[in-house]
Amino acid sequence: MAATRYRRFLKLCEEWPVEETKRQRDLGVFLRQRVAQAFREGENTPIADPEACDQMYESLVRIHTNYYKNKYPRLKDTNFTGVTVEDCKMILSTDILKQMEDMKKGTWRKLREKFYAKKPEEDSK
Repeated sequence: MAATRYRRFLKLCEEWPVEETKRQRDLGVFLRQRVAQAFREGENTPIADPEACDQMYESLVRIHTNYYKNKYPRLKDTNFTGVTVEDCKMILSTDILKQMEDMKKGTWRKLREKFYAKKPEEDSK
């Protein structure tokens, strides 16, 4: 039975999309890592709690198939701010978040990072 569960999780990982805009923060990548950890021995991995494993699989399938989005359709594809789904995806991309983080840095810190060869953390060592 562990082999069947393993194959189901592998199939789900194959179907789950990876968003390139969310490097190191993507749910698809995280899911693949967790499946690899949980099934280290592949089909021969013993499963301590089969019910919990099945429940987790079913929950992930509901997320992947947009079960609740389809069950409870929304009138508009915006949120309370009026921002569209495409705008939210763009705002949450890794590149935009990095740019925002750079904007938060003070002028002194930016200058210090620009002109010093070493990082400030290395100075304290």
